[in-house]
Amino acid sequence: MPEYADLEISLHRREGATYSVELRFSRPDSEADQRFEPAQAQFDFDALRALELDLDGYGKELSAKLFAEAGAQSALAQARAVTEAQALGLRLRLNIGPSAPELQALYWEVLRDPQSGDALGTDENLLFSRYLSSMDWRPVRLRPQSALTALVAIANPKDLERLKLAPVDEARELQRAHKSLDPIAVTALPNATARATLNNLIDHLRATQPDIWYLAAHGLLRKGEAWVMLETETGETARVSGDELVTRLKELPHRPRLIVLASCQSAGAGNTDTLAALGPQLAQAGIPAVLAMQGSVSMAMIERFMPKFFEELNADGQIDRALAVARGTVRDLPDYWMPALYTRLKSGRIWYVPGFKGGGGDGEEFEYWESLKTFIQEKRCTPILGPGIDEAWLGQPGDIARRWAEKYHYPFAAHELENLATVAQFLSRRDGAKALQSAFNKAIRDEIVQRYRTALPPDLVKAEVWPADKLLKALETIATAHWAQPGAYAHKQLADLALPIYLTTSPSNLLALALKAKGVDPQVRLCPWWSQRIPEAKWRYEDEPTEEKPLVYHLFGHFNTPESLVLSEDNYFDFLIGVARNKTLIPDTVVNALTNSALLFVGFRPDDWDYRVLYRTLMAQEGSEQLRDYRHVTAQVEPDESRLLDIQRARRFLEKAFNKDNIGMFWGRSEDFLSALTQQLKA
Repeated sequence: MPEYADLEISLHRREGATYSVELRFSRPDSEADQRFEPAQAQFDFDALRALELDLDGYGKELSAKLFAEAGAQSALAQARAVTEAQALGLRLRLNIGPSAPELQALYWEVLRDPQSGDALGTDENLLFSRYLSSMDWRPVRLRPQSALTALVAIANPKDLERLKLAPVDEARELQRAHKSLDPIAVTALPNATARATLNNLIDHLRATQPDIWYLAAHGLLRKGEAWVMLETETGETARVSGDELVTRLKELPHRPRLIVLASCQSAGAGNTDTLAALGPQLAQAGIPAVLAMQGSVSMAMIERFMPKFFEELNADGQIDRALAVARGTVRDLPDYWMPALYTRLKSGRIWYVPGFKGGGGDGEEFEYWESLKTFIQEKRCTPILGPGIDEAWLGQPGDIARRWAEKYHYPFAAHELENLATVAQFLSRRDGAKALQSAFNKAIRDEIVQRYRTALPPDLVKAEVWPADKLLKALETIATAHWAQPGAYAHKQLADLALPIYLTTSPSNLLALALKAKGVDPQVRLCPWWSQRIPEAKWRYEDEPTEEKPLVYHLFGHFNTPESLVLSEDNYFDFLIGVARNKTLIPDTVVNALTNSALLFVGFRPDDWDYRVLYRTLMAQEGSEQLRDYRHVTAQVEPDESRLLDIQRARRFLEKAFNKDNIGMFWGRSEDFLSALTQQLKA
């Protein structure tokens, strides 16, 4: 996958008709951003309107005004020269500030290079998109390519002719969508049981949680308000306002990463009402990427553009690159410029390829597979499991933190809203440790019910409060049901390794259940970091762990002992102090495993408290210098777009840091790594 430098052009209103032009350039191989001297620009809106039928002339006039000052021209020229010399691509982001909404109506997609006169919007080496800020703080989490799903919704009301609108060829649209999106799994609406109504659309988005939502429907922009022509239950036209659709989407717990609006005027109609159009509204509401249409787009353009766009998107997940290529294939059509991309994705992509980076990613073979396989076969490998191992069952810690922050009116910095330890610290100080434990139990209960309601007994669903025994019983119920179905399940894959010791930071019983399902007798024990409150029977372990009686050692507590849970920042500090104070109570077999075996860190993010505290504890153990005799692996959850300012730089930094400690990094979900490991062991 090629790397891209970034050139961000920010426009803000100054006095009268003058706008400031601020340019910021960053290279993927540099830690510093280059900021150019701000320039000024004035746009002749009347002259541009007069050129709307002459797109070449429009693009040149718009470019001449944007790059009127030599400093702005020089900044673009320098950025292009640097990227060409280093064989990089250039990602050009246009950020129009809230002080200049009228600039959103200009046709930026026909912009020209001020020196060469070449079109910028169809150049595969220069990726253009519009950036719209959002007040939505929910993170943008990438998913592996193999796991992507799409919802295709096609609205063809039977009375469109009455509204002087052309019928939508439902079968043809669906066939094109399936062909274009392949191999992404597609759910279609309408289907045998549901029409393309607003309620059915929202229900399908909630149930399938697609990464991509493709909407083929007529759209209008009238008197500053966007409208989408969906269907009623009887098949007539249902005019749905953009405001209503956006509100319903914002209420969903999981929203698409990319929305493609194959509907007219979904990105405006070239007037001052542009920000009222559906596409910009969705972007401002927090959808990571929205592809919408500026004006009344022709079916000829859609028929050629969409298949090429999805074909290229499937190639590398780069939305803005796919757009440039697809737009280039229809440049002979008068409406080639109408697709507009609004995005807040830093990397420009909606998926990633799991694998080893640096040490063997991007199709290369990881050079340490053989030694890792040998250590597993010799039972000299110790898995250390993070919260990511249970996210499919218990939800993501960041989501719990965000809901708590909203419910309990967390008053501090916005960037802390995703940090469970920090928000838990606030709740603990406000309401006490017992209230925090109860709130955590309730959050897990709500997550399980929301995800697995149909697999649970009715009495569990009805119960608003679950004691620990009910919570663990619910996990056993849904795990048993799901593990009976084909699929790659992380806990079963770990149990298949047949190792004598497993260390986990999860409070659940899922690993022990997977081991029991394999026919072994796991011994579950807690780390006595708070020996006064954790009963001795739950931490003392004197038997030698074996493949038949493996030890599952819970470092940060277990649901069945609420006082053992490590949740808040104070809990983490107490854990560090408690482990140092009670180190003689930790079984020698655990200490030996931590200091004299190959370690598998699975399901951690490197910036989470779980990983940082655990890693420091590990490095402080006597005999930890022996770890350099082994090659270790950390299987990280792919970084969230919202957690890192620059994913590529963060990767290089982490790879360098971990390589120093003899740790190879696998970027991807726990299931991705464990599936790759399983294949290697079978081979």
